[in-house]
Amino acid sequence: MAKFESTIKHSPYEVSKVYAKLSDLNNLSVIREKFNDPATLEKFGGQVPADKLETIKQQLETMTFDADSISMNVSPIGNLCVRVVEREPEKCIKFQSENSPISFRLWIQVLPVSTGGTKMKLTIDADVNPFIKAMVSKPLKEGIERMADVLAAIPYE
Repeated sequence: MAKFESTIKHSPYEVSKVYAKLSDLNNLSVIREKFNDPATLEKFGGQVPADKLETIKQQLETMTFDADSISMNVSPIGNLCVRVVEREPEKCIKFQSENSPISFRLWIQVLPVSTGGTKMKLTIDADVNPFIKAMVSKPLKEGIERMADVLAAIPYE
């Protein structure tokens, strides 16, 4: 087992709006649309390095959604599908991998901030043996951080 956590991210939107959007994965299609908007790319340009921004954009183009699952092609892992296994309203959404070369669980935790915004943190708990851990640790840590950056930047209106 290997656990990877993102840094805590902040969103200016209320926790109810953030949770509502993230708990129905169909709502995440807005991410792909936003990354085709030059204004959004410019906004991210100040927060995310250009090479990582291009990688995120390429990964978003491979995503497919429904209310309870999301699939995408993640290099070097391959096709990846995660399904919602538990929802705790306005607190946490838990996912489990399916048909993945590495079995893992993903949590998206959201907490209200007194100023009306939301704090969020992503955690991956992956079943990896010690030999593979050295190879996948860096991509998983970078991936969870990129995912947290993207989720914090979504307009939850």
